[in-house]
Formats: sequence, structure tokens, C-alpha cells
Amino acid sequence: MKRGSTLFLKLAVILIGLPVLALCIFLVPEIARFAAELYPDMASIKYLVFIDLYAAAIPFYFALYQAFNLLGYIDRNNAFSELSVRALKKIKFCAITISSIFVLGMPLFFLIADKDDAPGIILIGMVLILASMVIAVFAAVLQRLLQEAIRIKSENDLTV
Repeated sequence: MKRGSTLFLKLAVILIGLPVLALCIFLVPEIARFAAELYPDMASIKYLVFIDLYAAAIPFYFALYQAFNLLGYIDRNNAFSELSVRALKKIKFCAITISSIFVLGMPLFFLIADKDDAPGIILIGMVLILASMVIAVFAAVLQRLLQEAIRIKSENDLTV
């Protein structure tokens, strides 16, 4: 494959990371401040919001890094390699981790939604969990298909 053929996808990976970075810088402190205003008697809720949302950002960026690596493997004609399988496996585990973090943080969503009388907040939390699980399943399917393709390729290389 010609080098740079995945340039658009690499650019898309970078552009996906920028809004999340902006959310982490600007929106997460506002959400934490809002939660602290809703529950002034629970001072630690602000830090729980920080921990939950920033903890989810770490595996998100690691998964983006792995996706960027995967695109690099494709550029270097190493798409059908064990490196690609490992990158997909790491992306799958990152998606599962993100989903688990949001499941553990779901009581925060319930507290904020209950006090603010905004059921949409719960829906946002559920969508984040579902989206992460869909990505995990998709990465697992791609990982399995890639393993099978590598196995078939190695059998064909031995036959010839």
C-alpha cells in the first residue's frame, strides 16, 4: 500500500482527540462545579466527577494512539501481522475499560439527574456506556477476523 494512503484516517483520529481534549479542559471542571453546587453537603462529589471523567479519558487516548499505530502498520504493509492483532486487542480492552468506568460512575449521573430533574443526563451516561461496548465488540470481531486471515495467509505461505 502506498505510504500516506491512510492520511485521511490519521487526520480523523487526531480530529477525534481534539474535541475530547477541549471537553476535558473546559467542560469537565464546569460539570464538577455544577455537581458541587447541587450537593453542597457532599464536598467530595466534585472530585468524584473529576476522577470518573478524567479516568475515562486516559484509555480513550490510549485507544486513539493504538488506532494511529494500526494505521501506521497498514501504511507499512504490516496490516496482516501480530502487531495489528495486538493493537486491536488493546483497543478492545480500552473500550471495555471506558465502559466499566462509566458504569461505576453511573451513580453520579443518577445523583445529578435526580437533583436537577434532568433525565437526559442519565441517557447521556447510558449512550457513553453503549458506544464503548459497541466499539469493544467491533474491535473484537476485527481482531478475530485478522487472526483468521493471518492463519490462512501463513498456511498458504507454507503450501507454496
